[in-house]
Amino acid sequence: MKETRIISFANHKGGVGKTTTTSSVGSILSKKGFKVLLIDLDAQANLTASLLKEQPEDSIYEALTGRGDFPIVPISDNLFLSPASEMLAMVDTELAGAISRERILSGLLDDLPKDDYDFILIDCPPSLGLVTLNAITASTDVIVPLIAEVLPFKGLKMINNFVNLIHTRLNKAAHIEGILITRWEGTNLSKTIEADLRKVLNGTVFQTKIRKNVSVAEAPFERMNIVEYAPKSNGAIDYRTFTDELLEKLNIKFRSQNT
Repeated sequence: MKETRIISFANHKGGVGKTTTTSSVGSILSKKGFKVLLIDLDAQANLTASLLKEQPEDSIYEALTGRGDFPIVPISDNLFLSPASEMLAMVDTELAGAISRERILSGLLDDLPKDDYDFILIDCPPSLGLVTLNAITASTDVIVPLIAEVLPFKGLKMINNFVNLIHTRLNKAAHIEGILITRWEGTNLSKTIEADLRKVLNGTVFQTKIRKNVSVAEAPFERMNIVEYAPKSNGAIDYRTFTDELLEKLNIKFRSQNT
């Protein structure tokens, strides 16, 4: 039986490229022939809005709170979306006293037909609350998009501790697969922080950087991801390169697990 990789794109700081990365990597993987499910867990629902013309009637909120089934909307060949709604902002409060509240998403994913998806990619909200806790508890891997700036760099310790705690208490598979530098600019600050990241984290930082590119910001307004909206742009080129790097890294893991 194949292993579905469940990857959370997480960072408690907003504006670092979680949604763009989820959408772009998902689209690229689907075009490579992988079956991909995107899950929008952010109450801002930017991933949902960037892929669908209208807000669907059902969202992941209803499934998490037991008010409905797990919603799956087809986007294109091999690509599917479980949409968000603004009601997700209420989940932390509503489920605060629920039994096994940190495993609700895991249970929902366990109920999906086995082998339906090669990848499940989760766009996490900009917080380390119950929704992100659910995402990482359900995940095999965590990728942290990060802008090469001073404050985001300092915030890495917080999310690293969060993932390590989940690894220890809830999900032995949970780990930070890598840090993806986004909105990279060729400034001295960007170069210095990148060098410091690579020095301190010893290979945890992906080699690929996502360069700052206006097309990345424009694409959601056309309800397209960057690789479809501007396939020759720096953003599209970088996300294709990053996806190849990610696949290579995961394939090495597959080989090591099979030996």
